[in-house]
Amino acid sequence: MKAIIFGATGMVGQGVLRECLRDSAVTDVLVVGRTRIDAEHPKLKQLVHRDLAELMARDDTQEQMSGYDACFFNLGVSSFRMTEDDYRRVTYDLTLTVARALSAWNPGLTFVYVSGRGTDSTEKGRVMWARVKGRTENDLLALPMNTYLFRPGYIQPLHGIRSKTRLYRALYVVAVPLFPVIRRLAPEQVTTTEQLGRAMINVATDGAPVSHLETKDINKAAA
Repeated sequence: MKAIIFGATGMVGQGVLRECLRDSAVTDVLVVGRTRIDAEHPKLKQLVHRDLAELMARDDTQEQMSGYDACFFNLGVSSFRMTEDDYRRVTYDLTLTVARALSAWNPGLTFVYVSGRGTDSTEKGRVMWARVKGRTENDLLALPMNTYLFRPGYIQPLHGIRSKTRLYRALYVVAVPLFPVIRRLAPEQVTTTEQLGRAMINVATDGAPVSHLETKDINKAAA
């Protein structure tokens, strides 16, 4: 399998990248992002551009992003203090720009999109981020590709992986001793960066019985 990863600098993206580099069935990994990641590996390539929407419109991008089997899309921002228009441009517009191009360039592509627990598929709820995510999910499903929508709840970072967000890093430090308790009390709401990465690879390889994967489905797919 040849895979493209968007958002490899984030916590989830780091986990996916780690599992792809460790899995012998994944032969090529292309990381696409605004900044270069500090990693070297024989099967790793990087494509860096400050404006990803602009990158997708360049004449030479199709050649660099063709011939791939899967895309693991982990880009995302917090909606805190963002207007709906601004959040939609980052969350919806960029995601669909990438997905439309990749689905045209790579027939049979599997596209795994990391959404979030509580996403509003009706697109009519009161919570702004949930509506935007819901529209993003719905329009991804309409594209000619195999789409899987991951909606994880609590994610425990493993293997030295850290969140880019300072507040989240602090919360995870506090939560580490509580993780076994949380997992025991609410196993269907807790996953790890390793399980997310394994689940993405397995779903891209073997598919899944549902298009929307909640935490329990993600953990099952990772096994």
